[in-house]
Amino acid sequence: MDAGQGLSTSEVQSIREALAAGRKPRVVFTASAGQIAGQVGQVIELTDPEVSDEFVVVRFGRDELPFSPADLAVAPKGVTRRVVEPKPEPEPQESPLVAAPEFVLDTPRVPAQRQEEPKVEQTEKPPARRAVKAVKPKGPAGLTVTLAYADGEWTVAAQQGSKALAKPYVVKPAEALKMVALVDVPGVQEAVEQILGTERAEAEQQAEKLRAELAEIEARLAELREAR
Repeated sequence: MDAGQGLSTSEVQSIREALAAGRKPRVVFTASAGQIAGQVGQVIELTDPEVSDEFVVVRFGRDELPFSPADLAVAPKGVTRRVVEPKPEPEPQESPLVAAPEFVLDTPRVPAQRQEEPKVEQTEKPPARRAVKAVKPKGPAGLTVTLAYADGEWTVAAQQGSKALAKPYVVKPAEALKMVALVDVPGVQEAVEQILGTERAEAEQQAEKLRAELAEIEARLAELREAR
């Protein structure tokens, strides 16, 4: 029986059709299969040849192993499984020499070996893992809005981080009072009201002074008109 050539593509296709029909074709192992060359097995499955070259699953005895098509050939009809029986090992022959009798009194007693207790290896505990602090994502830079009073004027400025968003610009006293009212801090609101009260009093004094000067100018103008 020639077991030197592997399965051809058409033979693999025939095996696939036989498996689909419920049969298990017999194959013989080729020389490339190694020590089991010449033995007969049954194909029970064909796996995906793209995954592995050994896609022909063969049942051989109690084993089911994958082989490549090169390891197998179609078994001729009438071939049965041949099992290679191991050769019996030759029994050791006894030496013709007769051993001399041993004097028991001259033989020292060998103390029984002391059984050592099994050592229990202490497994080291893995070091405790340090808690990893969660890194907070960096947020946008802080925003600062400043309401200031100097030289009789109220100004508002805005700055984000080191970048100036709005340079100081003048606002009306009433708008400044509304901004401070949103803060809801009694001390700040009283300070603003005190500043506004002082400005109001100075403005009223200046208005009275201007009215007096205007009255003098109108009286002078009336005298000049009468002198025509």
